[in-house]
Amino acid sequence: MGWFVAQLRPNGLAQARVNLRRQRFESFFPECMGARPHQGRLIRKRQPLFPGYLFVQFDPAVPGWTAINSTRGIARLLLQDPRRPRPLPQSLIAGLQARCGPDELLKTADDLQVGDQIRILSGPFADFITQIDHLRDSERVDVLLDLMGRDVRTSLHRSQVSKIS
Repeated sequence: MGWFVAQLRPNGLAQARVNLRRQRFESFFPECMGARPHQGRLIRKRQPLFPGYLFVQFDPAVPGWTAINSTRGIARLLLQDPRRPRPLPQSLIAGLQARCGPDELLKTADDLQVGDQIRILSGPFADFITQIDHLRDSERVDVLLDLMGRDVRTSLHRSQVSKIS
C-alpha cells in the first residue's frame, strides 16, 4: 500500500471522500488553522494544507485502483507513469500524519523559539538547516537562509520545519 496524490474537482472534497470510502480507499486531507481578514477583523478557520489535492492510499498491484480516476469529486490521479504508479515517500505521509490530530488538523509546534536550530522539511529549501530568526505568529516562522553568499529572509509554515534537538 502506498500513498498517491489525487487532484480534486472544484468543491469536490466532500463528495470525493464519501465515494472513496465507499470504494474502500483511505484518504488523507491535512488542514491547518489560518487567519483571513473579514470586515476589518481576522477570522481563524481551517484551510487545506494542499488546496485542491487529496492523498489516497492504494496498492497498485491490486486491480481496481483505476476507478479512482472516475470517482465523483476527483479530477484525476497525478501519476508519472499510469502503467507503473510510484507512491509518495512513506516518510512524507508518515511525517504529515504524525503532525496531525485524528481530525487531520495540523498541530502547532509550540516548542519553537527564536534562535532554535531547525531543518526545513518540505518545499524548495527541503533539508536546509538554519535557525529561527523571528516567530511571526502561531502559524509561521521567519528564517535566514544563506543563498549564494547572501542572507535571504523567508517565512515558512511551522509544518515545514522540525526542531533539531
